[in-house]
Amino acid sequence: MSYAELLNLAAPEAIVVIAALVALVADLAFMRGVETRTRFILGGLIAGVGCAAAIACLFVLQPHGNAMGGMLVADPLTALVKIAILVLAIFTVLLSVESNFTQHVGEYLALILFSAVGMMFLVSAEDILMIFVSLELTSLSLYVLTAFNKRNVKSAEAALKYFLFGGMAAAFMLFGLSLLYGMSGATNLSQIAKGVGEKFVTTNHLDPLLIVAIVMTVIGFGFKVAAVPFHLWAPDTYEGAPTPSAAFIASGSKVASFFIAAKIMMLGFAGAEGSAAWRDYASGWMPAVAIGAALSMVLGNLAAIVQSGVKRLIAYSAIAHAGYMLLGVLAHSGQGIAALIFYAVTYGLTTVGAFGVVSVVENALGDDKLSTFAGLSRRAPVVSFCMMIFMLSLAGIPPLAGFFGKFYVFAAVVNTDPKSLGLLWLIILGIAMSAVSLYYYLQVLKRIYVVDATDGDKAASIQVRWLTQLALVVLALGVVLLGCFPGWLVATIQNAVTAAGL
Repeated sequence: MSYAELLNLAAPEAIVVIAALVALVADLAFMRGVETRTRFILGGLIAGVGCAAAIACLFVLQPHGNAMGGMLVADPLTALVKIAILVLAIFTVLLSVESNFTQHVGEYLALILFSAVGMMFLVSAEDILMIFVSLELTSLSLYVLTAFNKRNVKSAEAALKYFLFGGMAAAFMLFGLSLLYGMSGATNLSQIAKGVGEKFVTTNHLDPLLIVAIVMTVIGFGFKVAAVPFHLWAPDTYEGAPTPSAAFIASGSKVASFFIAAKIMMLGFAGAEGSAAWRDYASGWMPAVAIGAALSMVLGNLAAIVQSGVKRLIAYSAIAHAGYMLLGVLAHSGQGIAALIFYAVTYGLTTVGAFGVVSVVENALGDDKLSTFAGLSRRAPVVSFCMMIFMLSLAGIPPLAGFFGKFYVFAAVVNTDPKSLGLLWLIILGIAMSAVSLYYYLQVLKRIYVVDATDGDKAASIQVRWLTQLALVVLALGVVLLGCFPGWLVATIQNAVTAAGL
């Protein structure tokens, strides 16, 4: 493959890198004496145009190919996931414009774009070396973004916890991937599956070394997606990080991490699935993922009930949603991948919107406590209505996007084994926990629409900038439209999955 062909495959990533450097240089060289909000607007414009140009590149050039044995794979499916990541990055930048947590605007915007580039390379990789490098590029950027609010000691504490947990998880993952390389003599996922299957998989039996590799890899990705019991970093990180940074951690990184986790399980561990069916257990990666999914749904939803801060509530909610999304991985089929991507994308849009509303309340009233949201519907009716859509979608109420996300995931799991329905226990647990989640989502809406604000100053109207309000309205409208007309996106994803051969 020539350099021109390689550049064509990596053109969207190159555009985003250039946008990050331009935003950084423009801020450092020309805007140091300008008001922070103006710098955010100009820098955000550069970042947004860069992401939009990368999206246009994906539509126009439609890069397709496989470079260096899976180091960089471009096909319609990876293009769709990249577009989702870039859209989430654009909304994160828009919601950052009204923030005042830092004077280092160029550095902040550049890190958002660099983390997006890491995610884009991650979803394009089918080689364990590139997967690990991309994960670390993403993770290092997110660690710094978490610590960006120097005025808040919780931000530094959250970043330290995130970094320490992330370093340990990376060590586990690297150990598991190195075992796969040692067993197969290859770094490409398909070649790993072939090499491992020939030597280490027999009928209903896995070699102990392969089991260790599976467990180590699942631990690493369990951290990335905040699945129990590797979730301990998430509540503190969501609470301590600047709210726009937390929004991108909760959305973009989830989309990329779940996609590559599913790809590794389906391609790299093909033939070592095992079984998580009720009373039909067989060792493999499916039982490990099933246990993580069940624990995440139960602990995430139950812990969210007792939270007094909305950001921590969303964090535990994210842990629960990680459990639902792991069901899409368990389906290990084209339908499961399509359902997983739909769920992750709609969840990402909803979560960015919810964090956007929290950011508005924090900037106006100083904190994110549930009590602070009292009477918000009278002070900021448009923002409150958007929050209602986001909360009800996260709860899975039809006809919003969150309902169909869960529906498609549950349907994919049922269709995996329609005769025995061995994974039905996970679906029943998921439906039960969805009912539990409705309680704490309604607690937020109760504060907004039912409870009156007691403080006279807090009862005053909240002025929301038009750009932030527009971004929230567009996100809420997207959640409604994807719920009312989910078929077009699901069909597009399904066609892309079929073209990718998954």
